[in-house]
Amino acid sequence: MSGGTKVYKWLLGNFYNVNSLIYGMCFVCVCMQAIQGNDITVKSYKVESRITSRFAHTTVKSSVVNSGANAQSIGFNVQIPKRAFINNFTMNVNGITFVGSVKEKTVARNLYAQARARGKAAGIVRTNSQAMETFRTEVHVPPGSKVEFELHYQEMMQRKLGVYQHTLHLQPGRLVPLLQVDVYIFEPKGIKFVTASNTLGEHLSELTKITHTKEKAHIVFKPTLQQQRKCENCTESSVDGEFTVNYDVERESNAGELQVSDGHFVQFFAPSDLSPLSKNIVFVIDVSGSMWGLKMKQTVEAMKAILDDLSMDDYFSIIDFNHNVRCWNEDLVQASSIQANEAKKYIQSIKPNGGTNINEALLRAVQMLVRASNQGLTDPRSVSMIILVSDGDPTVGEIKLNTIQKNVKRVMREEFSLYSLGIGFDVDFDFLERIAMDNRGIAQRINANHDAAEQLKTFYSQVSSPLLRTISIHFPENAVNNVTQNRFDKFFHGSELIVAGKLQPPTSPFTHQHSFTGFARQMWAYITVNQLLAERSLASTANKKRRITQRIMALAVEHQFVTPFTAMLVEGHDQGRAERLIADSPRDSRHGCCSGTKSKQFILKYNISIVLQKPY
Repeated sequence: MSGGTKVYKWLLGNFYNVNSLIYGMCFVCVCMQAIQGNDITVKSYKVESRITSRFAHTTVKSSVVNSGANAQSIGFNVQIPKRAFINNFTMNVNGITFVGSVKEKTVARNLYAQARARGKAAGIVRTNSQAMETFRTEVHVPPGSKVEFELHYQEMMQRKLGVYQHTLHLQPGRLVPLLQVDVYIFEPKGIKFVTASNTLGEHLSELTKITHTKEKAHIVFKPTLQQQRKCENCTESSVDGEFTVNYDVERESNAGELQVSDGHFVQFFAPSDLSPLSKNIVFVIDVSGSMWGLKMKQTVEAMKAILDDLSMDDYFSIIDFNHNVRCWNEDLVQASSIQANEAKKYIQSIKPNGGTNINEALLRAVQMLVRASNQGLTDPRSVSMIILVSDGDPTVGEIKLNTIQKNVKRVMREEFSLYSLGIGFDVDFDFLERIAMDNRGIAQRINANHDAAEQLKTFYSQVSSPLLRTISIHFPENAVNNVTQNRFDKFFHGSELIVAGKLQPPTSPFTHQHSFTGFARQMWAYITVNQLLAERSLASTANKKRRITQRIMALAVEHQFVTPFTAMLVEGHDQGRAERLIADSPRDSRHGCCSGTKSKQFILKYNISIVLQKPY
């Protein structure tokens, strides 16, 4: 079967068909200068992740004491993946507990206004990085006060290149008497392998312990206080880097895996033993002046490796653009070693300069694919894609982002896909993401550092082996409802396709035990909310946006997800009197920080409320 239709069957009350068979590494990163403040004693710092059937629930806990002589602010900082949703936050100050609940953002804003009217102040500051969002909480407490923080968030893991990857960035900022990381994995079909590594230094590399049975794994990292020290008599901690767990699951057949609980189901597909489809690729490379230096050097290095990876069945060409648009070859050419070498020479000769004409470059790329298709040059079963690499906003030609998006959408054929790679933080990544999603692709931000070439090559590896195209998954009409996305453009080697929904009737004999209750229900809600967020970003009218927003808010409140349209209110009571405080978060997603936004600090003793809010 090479790209045609293949039918898989699975028992779900009745049989359903999967016609023809996105892809998917869960990058779960807890990054902290976790505790901030002077004369602060950190009693414990614990991170625990429970992963069940690719759904990760992570908890971050810290116990802190103000050991100074004066009242002061204690900060608790947590970085989580952009795709994760916070679903609980609690804080205990000297025995008084503050508990969180998710509400619509308008409700939270009203509570904030009420708090301000009473002369109170509070704030959450969040900053953005490549794949992370930072939640920063501060509370002002008297000397001797004990504060316990606890944050929970959830994320669905994505399979990439045959691996699920769960990464924790550990940076407690100081020595901790009890520092422990626990990762629990439960996969009902069996765990194929599990490994763990870290970048914390050689003396910490051998401290990880893995217990592994057929269905379960437990990974523990627990350095002693002495082992945390940078040197024998140092007072600084060497725990500053990434702790990573990689694993994959056993698969009995290409029919997939079904998990059922709480009246919901989750279906997983990762068929193997399929021959890769041939590819038709147009590489569209930004060579404007801002690409000069390391960015261009890294791009050239990555392109040389990518061109070497093309097979004789593939066709390709290269478009480079600044204020002008140039084609290495006006038509797609077969990826022979001779043509690949010529293309490498061309790439190496480029000298970045000038402006950025993204609109014209993308239109030329589409025209090239259309012409190749019309001339019968490409195999009708092959996969056609455009890979855009850019580091800046359009400055030449059409510069309105919405117009560029519409122009590309208008000429793109249904069988073509656009993948966008944004280098650095000057690029408008929201635009690159929208234009990719609008044309059956995805976007990824590339750090503009010495590792950029590896990032580019890794991304290409994820889309370099398409196995199936035009995918549709069908279920019995009366057996399920509220099904998540069941039509997919492509399936790539090493990835996984996931569909979830509700069972009809909601009770089912097929019930599986999981690491935490409500697994299937929560995973269905997680997938649905993320798909609605993507749908909203592409909605053509304000009316459609409003309707989608209402659905997101309803689901997020029901399932306790902090989204761009909901907020988490953390309330505490002191002698029967409650205070509620909220702060809006920065909205500039382009520059990775809260540009122009002043933070408000918690200046309360015990009457504290916090709102966590996800920017859009």
